[in-house]
Amino acid sequence: MAETFVAEASVALDFVPDAVLFDMDGLMLDSERAMLETWREAAAAENLAADDAVWLAMVGMHDRASLAHLSGHFGSDAAVRLRDTSYRLYDARVAAGLPRKRGLLELLDLLDARGVPKAVATSTQRPRALAKLAASGLIDRFDAIVAGSDVEHPKPAPDIYLLAARELGVDVRRCVVLEDSEPGVRAALAAGATPIQVPDLVVPGEELRAFGHRIVASLEQARSLLERVLANKDAAQAG
Repeated sequence: MAETFVAEASVALDFVPDAVLFDMDGLMLDSERAMLETWREAAAAENLAADDAVWLAMVGMHDRASLAHLSGHFGSDAAVRLRDTSYRLYDARVAAGLPRKRGLLELLDLLDARGVPKAVATSTQRPRALAKLAASGLIDRFDAIVAGSDVEHPKPAPDIYLLAARELGVDVRRCVVLEDSEPGVRAALAAGATPIQVPDLVVPGEELRAFGHRIVASLEQARSLLERVLANKDAAQAG
């Protein structure tokens, strides 16, 4: 993946962000792999057959859209059973603490050291989002947490990023958004924010890449982009 995104990763940020807004699943937490595995397990328990493309198509979707997607494949009754079984299996993994993505803590430390406010903006419903952040030791690292249940229109609508910026008291147009999924990138762009995409399980297609946003291979590369522009700010102030 790193070679695929070299060109996009080299495009420096052209402003110093007033805040950085973080997606959660697949961006900060290695949760999409865990969810993929629980969908497989749940399908087997319900005697349903599907390839991984069915599950991967739900990456970045909110709950209602995911259920509609499953209903289209399996029918509404089977979809509800499949969802409930998968969530039960997944909640057990959440309780044990999902792995953090490599480079996340160093990125958070950089933003803390430079006094840059941070918020979580996740499509996950608030109770599960808080449980994930707490179990992974991240809940105290953010100035605000906005969940899918806090807005009327989920990603790819801009609502969640507009609300996160308001919670921090900043202009969303002065925010960098870190996202892994297509719905999240579309939401950030619709809000007027500047997204940096860090793809996880799903490689961005040509239609998404046509937006021209920055795409990097890792949170380490995202940190480099932010560190560079913050260092330029420090140099300008010192001069």
